[in-house]
Amino acid sequence: MLLENKTAIIYGAGGSIGAATATTFAREGARVFLAGRTRDSLERVAKEISAAGGQADVAVVDALDEGAVDEHVRAVVARAGSVDVSFNLVPGGDVQGIPLVDMTTADLLRAVNTRLTTNFVTARAAARHMVTQGSGTILALNSGSSHGSPMMGSTGPADAATDTFVRNLAAEIGPQGVRVVGIWTAGLPETFSREKLNAVNPGMQLDEEAFAGLLAQLHQMRMTRRSPRLAEVAGTAAFLASDLAGAITGTFVNVTSGMFMS
Repeated sequence: MLLENKTAIIYGAGGSIGAATATTFAREGARVFLAGRTRDSLERVAKEISAAGGQADVAVVDALDEGAVDEHVRAVVARAGSVDVSFNLVPGGDVQGIPLVDMTTADLLRAVNTRLTTNFVTARAAARHMVTQGSGTILALNSGSSHGSPMMGSTGPADAATDTFVRNLAAEIGPQGVRVVGIWTAGLPETFSREKLNAVNPGMQLDEEAFAGLLAQLHQMRMTRRSPRLAEVAGTAAFLASDLAGAITGTFVNVTSGMFMS
């Protein structure tokens, strides 16, 4: 098993990607600590993991609250003896579909502030313990929209902030045996719904036919001519968190249009 005897904290574990990652990590032998703001969704994931024979603990933690995150990581280390993986999947409240020149400052900065803060707070808390133990992996995820993606609104700047943070943190703590790796992924059909799209992009009011057309268009945009699956994203995260990933750090794996390193 890829993650046997490892302890993993997943923030935002009640969401689609968080749940898929948590169940994959548990199946690969990790003891997973599920963190988020909604206990019911976390408990559902924990029950699924327990039913499959895995170990999962649940904690309500606001990843914007640095004191709460620090205390949670200390509690995990006290119970499990280490923290080997930390993965932040907290949503940022992105706004898309509006030209940048028409966006409000609040809409632009919400995703930047939320995603940079949660990545920083969770990574810092884990890194302090990982540096002491001389090992560990910190993971982050975004859509890879920082290189010029029109009409992506606040997502591009938020992605850029995350990208830079990952690379800089990796350079600082790599010599102490701690890796920091990012995953780029976007447009996962299993996480899509018309309601979710409308919440992020108010200008995209799609009927069922238009929604199906959008999914088909996404497939054609990929290098592989198919969209990534949740299981592929979760499996990639498990590999990157494992010892098989070797010295991979300070970079991003693209699970959006085919896999490559950048």
